Amino acid sequence: MNGAKTLSGLIHTPGRLDKALAEVSDLSRERIKGLIAEGKVEVDGKVATSPSAKVQVDSSFLIHIPPPSDPQAYPQDISIEVVFEDDHLIVVDKPAGMVVHPAAGNPDGTLVNALLHHCGGSLSGIGGVARPGIVHRIDKDTSGLLVVAKSDAAHEGLAKQFADHSMERAYLAVCGGHPNPSAGTVDERIGRSEANRKKMAVLPKKSSRGKTAVTHYKTLKRLDHASLIECRLETGRTHQVRVHLASIGHALLGDPVYGRTPSPLRATLKSLEFQRQALHAATLGFDHPVTGNFCQFSSELPDDLGELIDQLGGSNR
Repeated sequence: MNGAKTLSGLIHTPGRLDKALAEVSDLSRERIKGLIAEGKVEVDGKVATSPSAKVQVDSSFLIHIPPPSDPQAYPQDISIEVVFEDDHLIVVDKPAGMVVHPAAGNPDGTLVNALLHHCGGSLSGIGGVARPGIVHRIDKDTSGLLVVAKSDAAHEGLAKQFADHSMERAYLAVCGGHPNPSAGTVDERIGRSEANRKKMAVLPKKSSRGKTAVTHYKTLKRLDHASLIECRLETGRTHQVRVHLASIGHALLGDPVYGRTPSPLRATLKSLEFQRQALHAATLGFDHPVTGNFCQFSSELPDDLGELIDQLGGSNR
């Protein structure tokens, strides 16, 4: 069945179905919950419908596991803006709307597909077949600079700089309102939200979950019910800028997950058809992992962000 398989056996401990199945298989409870939702789990000959259903010792089970989707990324002739390239790495300016690497729901049309075509397949293999060369990511709807490794030596050297927080990364963002103070530091742990596992959230400082996250921000320009700010990152957590700014009451304009556009600005964003978070990776600096030379790159604001800023009473172009 093209890689499909079936697990079967008997429940060893009574209680919740998902927990009991996790104990007798190598599947996580989250994976089991997903399979239950897909109707692929049977208990005592009947299709299970709830992960919290109670089961008894020696109840029989069947778990039908579908074949994995092919994670292989293939070259595609997609235009990309190359800022710098040598034998070891490539720096690109990613447009908003482009996903970095193939994943569920985005099997192709990604930056990786474009890079495999551009580089002739010469990307570091450390990230695996779905993420060759990928050392860091920026969100689909965030624009800006990204460095990708072409050699394993570059991959290892860049990864080390990300791990020890020596990489220079600065973002330009348009947030709602005017932060007070106008400059400061958000030092708050970030982890998965318990209320919505698809979102990240600020966690208590003493929490054992999540990871330390530090964002330094400063206001560059006060706009109409909004501000143009610069955010410099010490760490690189998922959705870090978006979560941290939302946590201090100044979410990014256009952010559909963590923010709500201030009512005075809704007509402006609608007229501009601005439909993404107002975030741009503007500066990227690092020590070249092979030559040792310091490299620093900058990216101008894309037209949609520049137009938004103009409409809100300022110009940064």
